[in-house]
Amino acid sequence: MELRHDAPWTLEQVSAQLRDPQPLTLADATEALIHHCRAYLEARMARSSDPIYGINTGFGDLHNKQVAAEDMAQLQVNLVRSHACGAGETVDPELVRLMLLLKAIGLCQGHSGVQVGTVKQLLAFFNTGISPVVYTQGSLGASGDLAPLAHLTLGLMGEGEVWYNGRRMPAASALEATGLQPIVLGAKEGLALLNGTQFMSAYATHILLRAARLADWADVLAALSLEAFDGRPEPFSDEVHAVRPHAGQRHVAARIRKLLEGSARIARAKAHVQDPYSFRCVPQVHGASRDALSHARQVVETEINAVTDNPTIFPEQDRIISAGNFHGQPLALVLDYAAIALAEFGSISERRVYKLISGQRGLPPFLTPNPGLNSGFMIPQYTAASVVSRNKGLCTPASVDTIDSSNGQEDHVSMGANAAVKCKQVIDHLEILLGIEAVVAAQAFELGGTTPTSSKLQSVVATLRETIPAITNDVILEPLLSAGKRFVSETPPPAVD
Repeated sequence: MELRHDAPWTLEQVSAQLRDPQPLTLADATEALIHHCRAYLEARMARSSDPIYGINTGFGDLHNKQVAAEDMAQLQVNLVRSHACGAGETVDPELVRLMLLLKAIGLCQGHSGVQVGTVKQLLAFFNTGISPVVYTQGSLGASGDLAPLAHLTLGLMGEGEVWYNGRRMPAASALEATGLQPIVLGAKEGLALLNGTQFMSAYATHILLRAARLADWADVLAALSLEAFDGRPEPFSDEVHAVRPHAGQRHVAARIRKLLEGSARIARAKAHVQDPYSFRCVPQVHGASRDALSHARQVVETEINAVTDNPTIFPEQDRIISAGNFHGQPLALVLDYAAIALAEFGSISERRVYKLISGQRGLPPFLTPNPGLNSGFMIPQYTAASVVSRNKGLCTPASVDTIDSSNGQEDHVSMGANAAVKCKQVIDHLEILLGIEAVVAAQAFELGGTTPTSSKLQSVVATLRETIPAITNDVILEPLLSAGKRFVSETPPPAVD
């Protein structure tokens, strides 16, 4: 598969490449564009000794310290080594592979001044499955994701550590095993590799791809819980949502209607005139979260196809401009927004679980046929409440914080990397919460009588029952809840749209 500067990537294309990797190469025109920019930079530096940030000067508050021409390459090596100071947990190797891909896409735009061989090394790492060891902590989300990308770059240089064939090893060993040679950085290249938002944008891409599946499951499980709770269909009528036409709200209401098509249970007479908000307001709550995620997707797709390093080079205009495209504020804001949106899916899911185990609407308390002797599903709701509470803490925005760095030269930062790591924790928790609802809703549905539901929802229950049994007497529930998490994370939701 060719990487082209004039063919923007969508999140779906990124997902397909990660799921079924095709060897990546540079298109001829893109390789020529990268080479043209590099040749311009080298010619510019050969004819002029004027200071240009990060190319023949120091970095950050050292921007006024000029560096001799013969030291410009060493300057880049020093930059990478000194900035490789990440901390905390290591990043999942699959996320690092995504960072490699996104960094290559950004450098392919032909405004970074890197050598063609540097981009090819990124693609070689992706193609051979070498993932540098990167750490979750260390980026302020401005001046680029400096520490994470420094660790990424170390691997390209044959330094630091990498993951290869499931093993953590010195980068030099992985290069030897694959026949690759370490890159030799030229002027500006270390800065081009370290400046950029690829840590944040890799996390954001990963999160949004998972979010699309989980949003669909949230709708399906809400519909199943509605059936189990003998809920009313009227709140999902199109005329209700046509007069408040938020796109996500109308979309969710339509999905619920389709999920319930043909259900005798939803059509039967109800003894109650109204349902609690956690059932009645599913379109409004799920829909708002979907709209937030849709906005985040627009921002992230713009970002992954953008030039986010500094300085930015414009050969045709004979200009090298030091600016701030590395600042992660766009991503920081939408990652905080996405975390809130994802947490709300989990929050309302926990409320539905609470109602299902409450002994209402003809269901036995805690969904056990013999309550008292058995506690049934009493404590999974505790677990869900604990996870929801944790998500609330994680949804405190990272993007409202800033701490001066580099002696105040970098005096406003996005904290987008922290937003990214927190948001991934939230979506990991959402899988737990939806898994709990899946297990509980199936149990409640089956205890609610024999009146059939729709074919789509009946199929969901049947598929779930292949791996998660109903319970009559108390059992150890952790394996069931873990299986519920796997169910929503691995099983495709039923096609509705």
